[in-house]
Amino acid sequence: MCRHLGWLGRAVSLASLVCDPPSGLLVQSYAPRRQRHGLLNADGWGVGFFDDGVPRRWRSPAPLWGDASFASVAPALSSRCVVAAVRSATVGMPIEASATAPFSDGRWLLSHNGVVDRNALPSSSSAESSCDSAVLAATIFARGVGRLADTIVDIGTADPDARLNILAANGSRILATTWGDTLSLLQRPDGVVVASEPYDDDPCWRDVPDRHLVEVTLDGISLTPLEGS
Repeated sequence: MCRHLGWLGRAVSLASLVCDPPSGLLVQSYAPRRQRHGLLNADGWGVGFFDDGVPRRWRSPAPLWGDASFASVAPALSSRCVVAAVRSATVGMPIEASATAPFSDGRWLLSHNGVVDRNALPSSSSAESSCDSAVLAATIFARGVGRLADTIVDIGTADPDARLNILAANGSRILATTWGDTLSLLQRPDGVVVASEPYDDDPCWRDVPDRHLVEVTLDGISLTPLEGS
């Protein structure tokens, strides 16, 4: 299991989203508050952001709390759209940078919080890693992120034990799903945070019901029940 976060709005620093909040991803790497599966997220971390429409990524297989280089640079990096994650690897999956979200097809950044049987996924030569999340990401990219809802329902039907919380962004839009784990939204004056769990105790956080699709654009937020759920 993992924790992830997305941002869409005015340009803000990576540190303000990942490192500075009292229960942000940095803290969630060793002390998540709502995580149902696993106690730590020490098997890697990744931060992706859009730079004039181009997705950039910084990923590591090491724990986020031990990366002084990111902590020193994060205050100086800012973006209008961010996807970040800390990882707790599925048993048997490799621990390597290429297995760590966010994954990318050159247009989208995508994170998976959950687990899925690879037998429920088509084989993919374009996956960045052999891990379940990377193969799932490649499947979503191949089918088109715009078809995310249908893809999640299909895979969830093929693997009833799967947990399929997805977070994807393309610089102007965020799509997310809840399927077996938590997701929360915070609408701020300067933008929207989509996160596995609240990074502080702001009462404006609201939880997303299970088996829903979330879409965030600059025009607002919409929630749609996933068909067949």
